[in-house]
Amino acid sequence: MSKKSYFAGIDVGTSYVKTVIINDKNEIVGFQIERTGPDLQKSINIAFEKAIANTGNLKSSIKYVTSTGFGRKNVSFANNVKTEISSHAKGAYHYFQNEITIIDIGGQDTKIIKIDNEGKTLGFKMNRKCAAGTGSFLEEIAYKLNIPMNKMNALAAKSIKETSLSSFCTVFASTEILTRIKNGERLEDMVKSAFESIAKRVIEMDTLKGTVVLTGGVVEYNDIILKILAKYIGKKILIPPVPQLSGALGAALFSKEAKD
Repeated sequence: MSKKSYFAGIDVGTSYVKTVIINDKNEIVGFQIERTGPDLQKSINIAFEKAIANTGNLKSSIKYVTSTGFGRKNVSFANNVKTEISSHAKGAYHYFQNEITIIDIGGQDTKIIKIDNEGKTLGFKMNRKCAAGTGSFLEEIAYKLNIPMNKMNALAAKSIKETSLSSFCTVFASTEILTRIKNGERLEDMVKSAFESIAKRVIEMDTLKGTVVLTGGVVEYNDIILKILAKYIGKKILIPPVPQLSGALGAALFSKEAKD
């Protein structure tokens, strides 16, 4: 049995459950991303057990578990809970220890978090009123266009147009897509317009000053959004090694701090 100590963070999102396990050097030694199913507890357990298996099955060496995300209180075995904002801030600051603006684009919401050069949260804004600017928005557009979600990024990359959808509202955007289909617009242009709309929605939420870091599941699978956002704000945007794990990593780091 290993004598080393390990620490876990579980980010229970609306679309995915993410688990990260780190060692005493703050290094990720195992992680797992699972779709959030109708049985939330089952999804949590699967993500946790698979992450443990990825470490070499060192379950007995995990000393502390912190949960975060919308379903954080559903993690029955967690020792502690942290908010999404604090966990995402900590996870991003781990890689970029500076004053930064974090843009986290998830399945159901978009967060803009500002932290100082010591990692303290200065303020945040969230887009929760509708699916505009989120992964759900992309899923709806993919459905209307009858294409798999995993094909959208490659299709958008083929477009040379820079036209966004005229509405952020998912319902109106879907209607607009149907009109564009009827008018014979190219598929790649319609797909790219959805990503352009997400970028514009993010920019309208708040000012993006200083070093900008992009996290979340949308950028994990669609690097086109990174390029579009960088074009709009006129500066390079940074991303962590695995953008979708920022919240879970932050939670794991909180776990380690609790035991130090």
